[in-house]
Parts: sequence; structure tokens; C-alpha cells
Amino acid sequence: MVMGVGAPKGMQTEFNFVLPRGYVDEQGTVHRTGSMRLATAADEILPLRDPRVTSNQAYLVIILLSRVITRLGTLGSEHITPGLVERLFSADLAYLQDFYRRINEVGHSRVPAVCPSCSTRFEVDVEFGNQGESSATP
Repeated sequence: MVMGVGAPKGMQTEFNFVLPRGYVDEQGTVHRTGSMRLATAADEILPLRDPRVTSNQAYLVIILLSRVITRLGTLGSEHITPGLVERLFSADLAYLQDFYRRINEVGHSRVPAVCPSCSTRFEVDVEFGNQGESSATP
């Protein structure tokens, strides 16, 4: 769990993730781990004025993700641009769209799961820490 700067104590505003494929930079380094902060009203409104969005609404997600991803591998937020998001594999883009929706609309990164052996229902937190491990609560 990552607490955002200026957030009230105990309020989680930033969430870690691990991409299914990973972003491959110009040197061939694969960046899979990252973090995303909660979106603000400005994050959702300001891109609507961008000419790339006015000519193609599908581009909104590219700009939006470039605004809220705070880290991708060793790359800090200053390196997360619409151009970088354009170069993500489609599986990673789909993952990030779902992750964005989950943390901003649902308020957490947990998903329901069912044990294949005993059919017990529980939640799995898809937010990953530094070890790349998830926490499950059966």
C-alpha cells in the first residue's frame, strides 16, 4: 500500500501493479512493476480539450493513463508520456484500464475469487508489493 503525498493519514491514494507483459524501453529493458495514483477531476476533464482526443475519443485513455501512472519500473512520472503509453502491449493497456477503473470507481484493488478445490469464496488483492506477491484473504 502506498500513501500519496498530502493525503489524509490512512487514506490510500496510490496503488502498485505488475503488468502482464511489461513495457520494453529503447535499451530492451522490460518494466513490469509500477504505481498508479487516484485520478482527480482535472485528470478526467483536461484531456477532453486535447486535439488528439477531440479528433479520436479512444485517445482519452492514453492521456488519462499517462497522467495517473506515477512509476513504471525505473521510470518516474516525468517519463510516463502519452507516447510511452502508446507503446504498451495491448494486454498491458487493457490491464491498466481495468486497474484504473477498479481503484477509482470501486475504491480498492481486490477481486473476488473462488478456491478451485473447496469452492470457498474470498478476495485477492491484485495490488502487488515490491516482491510481486499478492495477498489473499480466504
